[in-house]
Amino acid sequence: GGERGAGSRDDRVLPVEAHTLEPMYSIRPAEPADYARVIAVVDEWWGGRQMAAMLPKLFFVHFRDTSFVAEPGGELAGFLCGFRSQTFDDEAYIHFVGVAPLHRKSGLGRELYDRFFSAVAPRSIVRAVTSPLNEKSLAFHAALGFDVARIDENYDGAGESRALLVKRL
Repeated sequence: GGERGAGSRDDRVLPVEAHTLEPMYSIRPAEPADYARVIAVVDEWWGGRQMAAMLPKLFFVHFRDTSFVAEPGGELAGFLCGFRSQTFDDEAYIHFVGVAPLHRKSGLGRELYDRFFSAVAPRSIVRAVTSPLNEKSLAFHAALGFDVARIDENYDGAGESRALLVKRL
């Protein structure tokens, strides 16, 4: 049957050392030199969609304290580019986030967002946008506590609808 007796593999206690894991990723502020590495993989990470034009180098120059890269052992695994709103004192905006396909579902996306939330404190509202058709992005953001504030049918030009997301920290 499906019962397991005492001493079975699932009942063993692991030594304390096995529960003490080193952080998997080194997350640090973005630097101008990171731009070439990021822009070289963006379209590939988005399945061939042309996304590079949406990520200008200015994030790696002017928003370094709110933009981050993640590296396990020097390899680029992910990045986040965002900023504190210059218009709304209590708001911040996440412009672009990417995680390498091999590192998805690892918790890295959540780690990048958490680093951003800490960086923009004490601001308490974080905004982002995504395509209302991007079910994976919508589900990811919902899991992080973002709500869809509204769908704007022409946000990025005629027929370019976006889901406007908001999270209260």
